[in-house]
Amino acid sequence: MEKGLIIVNTGNGKGKTTAALGLGLRAAGHGMKVIMLQFIKGAWHTGELDAIKRLEPYFKIVQLGQGFIRTNKEKQAESTIENANTAWNYAKKEIFSNLYDVFILDEINNMIDYGLLNVDDVITVLKNKPARLNVILTGRNAHNKIIALADTVTEMREVKHHYKKGVKAKKGIEF
Repeated sequence: MEKGLIIVNTGNGKGKTTAALGLGLRAAGHGMKVIMLQFIKGAWHTGELDAIKRLEPYFKIVQLGQGFIRTNKEKQAESTIENANTAWNYAKKEIFSNLYDVFILDEINNMIDYGLLNVDDVITVLKNKPARLNVILTGRNAHNKIIALADTVTEMREVKHHYKKGVKAKKGIEF
């Protein structure tokens, strides 16, 4: 049995989720089953949702989030904390279902950084996941313990971004 990889896409630059989607697309093209759980996205519709529907049953996205949330660890709303716990419990159930070949935990690094998920709990799950399962963790500020555990870590670094020129998020580019 092939050992599944743990891959981290982190950094302050654009492209972490997009890179994970690309990897998922490649895996689905090889007949592998892929799921992306989005821990923050959920309050708005994105283009990838429609595109991925065309790839079912090989690739699916489940939005579990509430949209933008506070980055201040001490001031999280009770509903945000409850949503994070519900989302993580769902993720654990799906990880251990043995139904998937590639599992994308989109923006989970943010959830850990914001104090909404316990890094040691996430690491325990990753260490005990089905051996063949490949897991991709995306989001800014990946915890040092996650980086140490990972097989591959890529840091996206912002060099220049159109937001700083006042250009708003563009359909098909950011969402």
